[in-house]
Parts: sequence; C-alpha cells; structure tokens
Amino acid sequence: MSGHSKWATIKHKKGAQDKARGKLFAKLIRQVEVAAREGGGDPESNPSLRAMFAKARDSSVPLDTIERAIKRGTGELEGVKYEAINYEGYAPNGVAVIVECLSDNRNRTGSDVRSIFSKSGGSMAEPGAVSWQFHRKGVVILPKKVSEDDLMLIALDAGAEDLQDQGDTWQLTSDPSDLGRLREALEEAGIEFDSAELTLLSTTTVPLDTEGDAKRVLRLIDALEDLDDVQNVYANFDIPDHIIELVEA
Repeated sequence: MSGHSKWATIKHKKGAQDKARGKLFAKLIRQVEVAAREGGGDPESNPSLRAMFAKARDSSVPLDTIERAIKRGTGELEGVKYEAINYEGYAPNGVAVIVECLSDNRNRTGSDVRSIFSKSGGSMAEPGAVSWQFHRKGVVILPKKVSEDDLMLIALDAGAEDLQDQGDTWQLTSDPSDLGRLREALEEAGIEFDSAELTLLSTTTVPLDTEGDAKRVLRLIDALEDLDDVQNVYANFDIPDHIIELVEA
C-alpha cells in the first residue's frame, strides 16, 4: 500500500462512528467554505469548490449544510474566517509528512501539530523540506469490479494519466483540472469508485516492512487527522498488504 490515500479509504470503509462522522462533516464543511471564499460560490466556474462539493456529497453531508457553507464563504452569511496553513515534518523511519490545516488560530494549530509530532516520535521540518517530494494530482480509488482494459478505455479518454494496481483496488491519477471530467465519465459508465479527490502523491516512498514500524507511523498520521484544524495529511510510506492486515486486526 503506497501512501496515504489508500489508508484513508480503508479507514472509511471500516465504518465511522457518529463522533468520527461528525468530525469528518466539520472538516468537509470548512473546506467547502474556504473554496467558496477563494474562488466564488459557483461550482461550475470554481473547480476547487466543485471538487469539495462532490467530496462532501460523497460523504453524505446534507445539501442544505453544504449550501450554507458556500454562503458563509461568499459572505452572504456570517462565519469564522479560516486561514490555510501547511506544516511539514517527518514521522518515524524518516517518512515525509505534509499536514494541511484550516485554522482561525495559527498559534493553537501550530502548537497542537508540533506536540503530536514530538509525542509520536517524529519531528517538524522547515517549509519546503519535504514538499518537493510530492505533487498534486486527481486520484480515484476503485474496487476491482471492472477489467483493466475496460477501465483504461474509459479513463484515458477522460484525462487519466495512469492506472495502478493497488492489490484489491485500482488507482487512477489525473491532472487536477481533469478530475471532474474523469469522475463524470466513470459515473456515466456506471463504474463505482470508493473516492475521487485532489490529493498529494509522493515521488519517492519509504518502505515499512514490519508491523511495529507501520503502527508507529500510522499512529502519528491518525493523531494528526484527529485534530479539528487538520484537513488533510499526506505521507510517503509504503506498507505491504500483509502488514496492513496485521495493523487492521
């Protein structure tokens, strides 16, 4: 399992408790609001908002809740002003980590993130220290209910750049601007997918070949994601499927 996208999918498929679902809703609503503030409230002319709108709906966020978030972003409704802040660091075993936050209190958020890195055996890094190892892409994770040839025929015409075998799933990647087109093509073809979102993919990976190493890294990742201000966490680990099975158990 390479990187964080598939780990997030695994956790989602295991089923979130009400508390976890509520936390996810809050994060998605915040992302919708900021996307609307930065690019306008029309999803058709704001690709970031269109992607966040779709992600929120995929997670069953009520439509009226999303619409209120858009209105807060455009200033039609009063709301808290959030600032986008990124942090970089290293998890155990030298795994590179990028933490994307939306915060109304930079000092609080920075302190919380630094504390988790320290307590989990990791360390913070200077801006730019690890970000060069990642590039932003559209990523679609699909169950293997469709053949590779059939999937490639549809995906390539819709802007997909690559298809990778992730064991029990396929991973399609695209330029960020083509994610919406790729998603629509899959939906029109009746092809189910687990997730479709903009993400950061690593150009290099760090192998974690023991259960202990995997647990240490994933413990840090999960702790960061549990912070209210943290929206996304990206890491360049590579964990074999048999190790993931041990971790899940």
